[in-house]
Amino acid sequence: MNEVLLDRHGDVAVITLNRPDHGNAINAALARSLLETVLACAADANVRCVLLTGSGRMFCVGGDVKAFAAAGGDTPALVTELTTFLHAAIVGLLRMDKPLVTAINGAAAGAGFGLAIMGDVALASSASSFSTAYGLIGLTPDAGTSWLLPRLVGLRHAQEIALANRRLDATEAVSIGLVTRAVDAAALFDAAMAAAAGLAASSVTALASTRELLFSSYGATLEEQLGAEARMIARSAGSEEAQALIHKFAGQGRSS
Repeated sequence: MNEVLLDRHGDVAVITLNRPDHGNAINAALARSLLETVLACAADANVRCVLLTGSGRMFCVGGDVKAFAAAGGDTPALVTELTTFLHAAIVGLLRMDKPLVTAINGAAAGAGFGLAIMGDVALASSASSFSTAYGLIGLTPDAGTSWLLPRLVGLRHAQEIALANRRLDATEAVSIGLVTRAVDAAALFDAAMAAAAGLAASSVTALASTRELLFSSYGATLEEQLGAEARMIARSAGSEEAQALIHKFAGQGRSS
């Protein structure tokens, strides 16, 4: 079985975590395959948006705990191998020059929680649930969870979710800003594809720079962020996409 599937829908690449019989639990093979797939999408100029989802009833239950148990004293080495590939894949997803949509089709826990919430647009099935779950097995967050979670929901919510291992349903996840919106399970993939297609039809150059500005803003002073904004808007203004859109907009303005 291929642990990760890659399908093309026009200029949208759909990445599917594919261990449905294991809740799409992340083992070293899946982490490695995810990295390879992400790198291929990032390098493909014909891909203008990436959609990440899971196969079966769950999005991703996190690391493969059964594999951790089987490793015994070698668990630290196994975890290091897994996170090396997984974290490189996450950097690729968050730093690539194209937007990311996540279609959260079921339970998202542990590292799956981190993967679910990192979408620029994160759509959750009404049947989905969210839990960091690390404390239940004596582990600490990975998959970018400790970096992204407080940025999305604030420190107080993040403390409760991460320390108390509290489980959230889709409605609450939307209400605190953890995900973008909830969608009926039967409509999830179509809604996610519509969101991805809309992003793909936009100026991907501008979207990439906007993603970078948003991610960097928390560590920047006002003056540093204004400088970054000035550089980014000047750079994007020179792109072919921006030039075409500017002239189209200006022409519409003159004709009105």
